[in-house]
Amino acid sequence: MSEPSAPRSRKDLACTAEATAYQKAFGAGLKRRVVENGESFVVAQADTPHEIFHVMDIPVISNQWWSAYISAKQLSTRYFDTMVAKGYPDNSCKYCSLGLACTLTNDPATAPWGGLPKPAVLVARLTCDCIQQVFSQWADALGTEFFPMEAPAWRHKDPAWFTHSHQQWDEVYERERIALMVKEMEALIELLERKTGRRFELAKLEKLMDRINEQEGCIAEAARLVGMARPCPVSIADQMPNTMIPQWHRGSDWAVAHARKFRDEVAERVRLGIGVATNERLRLMWIGAGVWHDPGFYQALEQKLGAVFVWSMYMPFAGPQYIRELQGRPMEALASRICSMNEVLHLPPWMNGWMVSEAQRCGIDAAIMLVPPDNRLSQSGTFITAQALEQAGVPVLKLDADMVNARSWDHATMVDMVENFLREASLA
Repeated sequence: MSEPSAPRSRKDLACTAEATAYQKAFGAGLKRRVVENGESFVVAQADTPHEIFHVMDIPVISNQWWSAYISAKQLSTRYFDTMVAKGYPDNSCKYCSLGLACTLTNDPATAPWGGLPKPAVLVARLTCDCIQQVFSQWADALGTEFFPMEAPAWRHKDPAWFTHSHQQWDEVYERERIALMVKEMEALIELLERKTGRRFELAKLEKLMDRINEQEGCIAEAARLVGMARPCPVSIADQMPNTMIPQWHRGSDWAVAHARKFRDEVAERVRLGIGVATNERLRLMWIGAGVWHDPGFYQALEQKLGAVFVWSMYMPFAGPQYIRELQGRPMEALASRICSMNEVLHLPPWMNGWMVSEAQRCGIDAAIMLVPPDNRLSQSGTFITAQALEQAGVPVLKLDADMVNARSWDHATMVDMVENFLREASLA
């Protein structure tokens, strides 16, 4: 049984419709390549080196994108019920296992694309205990193999990593960790060449990384404008698609051009003094992945309280974590990005150091934090980050809910919780 449809979000930017139309067409083309034409493809976590797949022109399906796609189609409740019926624990990590749940349900009539066919390989970094179990069992269910990548610990703890990550990535992310990731990427390339017959070219990677720097620079400029402007020109309902959709295609001609178009439209709204709410009084920060099954949640209190979600991680993350001075070492520069992506988003001292700085930059009045009860990685640094924000004068509301599991979410209840929190904090 599917969950009820959630309220739709309002999109204010012309480029948002263009991005979603592009992604819809891309999804149809991807389905044609991997389902109808049987082309070799990869399923990979978002924090793996997608650039390698792009350079080799190998279709890649991100597990997080696939989970969000399933969730947006209101199928998550049914699929997770099937997992429980098959003996899996009810408290399994929902974001990472929804794709596995879809495969195990094995119902082509309801599954997007009729379900995924057999990929050449599944790729994931071992960022928490459940990843190896989920991907190993998913690979077995799909009849393919799993290529795990390490997530080694950092000895060097730098809470201000975001201030010098562009140029000093060797120092920030540690040479030994980068070297290990390069070796693993080389092994992955060898496996892909053997399985697909495609060839990897280092010169193509260097060109792609240069284009990615250009794209992320535009997104970083848009993030700077949004943090500076009063009123906020663009809510996260527009920020997320205009950041994340180009990220799935990063470095492509379309992605670079769209990032530039997005930045320019944001700049024009700032110039004209256009805000997403007519009476902006409160600037809110959203900490966590998007609630993909309820896109209208973020705009529910804009007119009633003048409460605008100004910040989410996707857009401001583009600058510090993606832009790299290549220094003639594109593989190492890429490795520095990949070997740290989840850590700086979820673990102290990187997560809390960056988010406190971002709250101050954007003039945040309060933060709403998603705490998925069954997602260990999304819980790891959240409470320390909440404490750091509160010590910096930013009150925090924690929502025990999941980004893709609608069973633990009710739109009206969650909106009321946010409203009551803001009133009790004497902000509304």
